[in-house]
Amino acid sequence: MSATAQSGLVDKWSGITDHTGMADHKHPDYELEDTLPLKAANQYKALFDETRLQVVDLLLERAATIKELSDALSRPKGTIGHHVSVLEEAGLIHVVRTKMVRAIQAKYYGRTARTFVLDQEASIPPDHFFAAAASEYTAAIDGSIDVDATLSTLRYARIPAERAIEWKQRLIDLTLEFSSEERGGATTYGLLVGLYPTDRPGFGGGAGE
Repeated sequence: MSATAQSGLVDKWSGITDHTGMADHKHPDYELEDTLPLKAANQYKALFDETRLQVVDLLLERAATIKELSDALSRPKGTIGHHVSVLEEAGLIHVVRTKMVRAIQAKYYGRTARTFVLDQEASIPPDHFFAAAASEYTAAIDGSIDVDATLSTLRYARIPAERAIEWKQRLIDLTLEFSSEERGGATTYGLLVGLYPTDRPGFGGGAGE
């Protein structure tokens, strides 16, 4: 079983609703590892901050300078520079290339891995992603939501644990496919998946027994 099947993962999470501040590119436009297991406390502290999550999300699209990130997030350069430093010190992002711009060396930052794999014992609230998605979804439906491109559903099935593990991997693969889509358009969409045991009643044994 793959590492991502055994642990939680962070691949595509964002509070950003619009990436029009950054041009469309094939993403990302630099080399990076497929996965990076997060083991140190400072890595979790660095990652799970609203602004820093937005930064690593944007860098999954393409490498960017602090100014470009500042423009895209509508935040002061000094503020973004601080968050970039925190992420860099934690080993989550690094300089992937430099370019001379008007006699000044511009640094372009990128992620160190496409997927950050979480330790199962990490002190991340189990409902972190559900809560974040619920907040974004509520804001979307209160505004001008695109109904044709929106889906919300909840299903139940009584299945063996082995099949649940298989479904978990299929869902992980789907999220990776989604986050690998070529960037374009003006709206960033969120994809939330979840698989969890419940205490809902069910019939014992096989069908008809």
